[in-house]
Amino acid sequence: MTFKILVAEDEEITLNNIIDALGEAGYVVSGAKDGIEAAQLIEKDHFDVLITDIKMPGLNGIDLLSRIKNENPETEVIIITGFGSVGSAVEAMKKGAYDYITKPFDLDELTLRVKKIYEQKTLKKENIALKTFFGMNKEVPIIAKSESMKKILTVIEGMKDSDCNVLLTGESGTGKNLIAKGIHSTSKRQNMPFLSINCATLTEDLLSSELFGHEKGAFTGAITTKQGLVEIADTGTLFLDEIAELSPNLQAKLLKAVEEGEFYRVGGTKPIKVNVRFIAATNQDVKNLLSERKFREDLYYRLNIMEIHLPPLRERKEDIKPLSIYFLQKHLPKSNKKITGFSEEAMNILINYSFPGNVRELENIIERAIILEQGSLITPESLPHGIRVLQIETLEPSKIKTVDELTKEYAEKVVKMLDGNRTKAAEVLGISRTSLWKILKED
Repeated sequence: MTFKILVAEDEEITLNNIIDALGEAGYVVSGAKDGIEAAQLIEKDHFDVLITDIKMPGLNGIDLLSRIKNENPETEVIIITGFGSVGSAVEAMKKGAYDYITKPFDLDELTLRVKKIYEQKTLKKENIALKTFFGMNKEVPIIAKSESMKKILTVIEGMKDSDCNVLLTGESGTGKNLIAKGIHSTSKRQNMPFLSINCATLTEDLLSSELFGHEKGAFTGAITTKQGLVEIADTGTLFLDEIAELSPNLQAKLLKAVEEGEFYRVGGTKPIKVNVRFIAATNQDVKNLLSERKFREDLYYRLNIMEIHLPPLRERKEDIKPLSIYFLQKHLPKSNKKITGFSEEAMNILINYSFPGNVRELENIIERAIILEQGSLITPESLPHGIRVLQIETLEPSKIKTVDELTKEYAEKVVKMLDGNRTKAAEVLGISRTSLWKILKED
């Protein structure tokens, strides 16, 4: 992460020595020869740390401390003081200074104190990232038995050295969040934060605050300054699910962050620079939204450097069996049952089902089946009634069946479900045994 330091010191030699030492340590360092110049820089930019002499012409270190804490409470302040001014430094600590150091001081000691602040801020950012994901379902490994999913994995592998923004499209439940995480975990940013937000779940005002943060007093209830996800994700990846739900106003704000790497907090007047990779996702037809002017073209083309379309589960049936096995293994430990797999008939039912809810629906079905199943294998009886007796298939011209064919197929399945008992099957179907016999005999 970019870590910016401002040093305010009226002794030129001391100022240059501090700048050189911290610069060599890898930090971005700016210098000010007095408190007034430092205050001007604070108004224009954001700093993670302020190192200031306590005695300076124009504006002293205590006044500068108060000013920066009012502008940005998250900035940590280290006071430089002479031995005789330790009392003032202690007073500064009471007003919010992080630490103080007395002259003459060792530059290595100052660098160590800055490093401590850096590590604390990094840990805080990581903790916020973890909290963002706390409570989410354990992520599913990317199952790729089908050719379509293998091609997607090939694309992800090809992007591992790229920082390009990505747009994921596809129906709800196809695993766009998982793919986004996969893109991040194979990239150069893999050790940096990966944050996610669903743009469809919050009001415009709340979403604006969550994305961009807000300044103290920006609105009623804003009692402190808050970082947004765009800022927290600096050097990492931000996944924007359901991007098409963004209002025109938020689309404009996001465009600035994507295009220029800078944004303003709600109520803020200073731009904040960030280095974020954006991955967006939608289940809508973006081209239609563009033609209807419901989504900005400039934002679309900034996000759509690489587009990945996730096919629905019904178009990649090869993945249904391995996914089912994975979900069985995932949820079985919670049940205290000894289920070893699926019966052939149960698996055939799953493979032939259309899954309008895609992978998410499959996981729910398997979790439910584990609860209901009493034997060692998942059987048709443990699957939802709707997919057992009426499987909706994707129609293809070569696979269209006549009504008679469908009737016979359906009757055969009911008979099989009832262990060949035709009398019982006829009762379930609401027809006579003779009518059932005729249906089953038809060629």
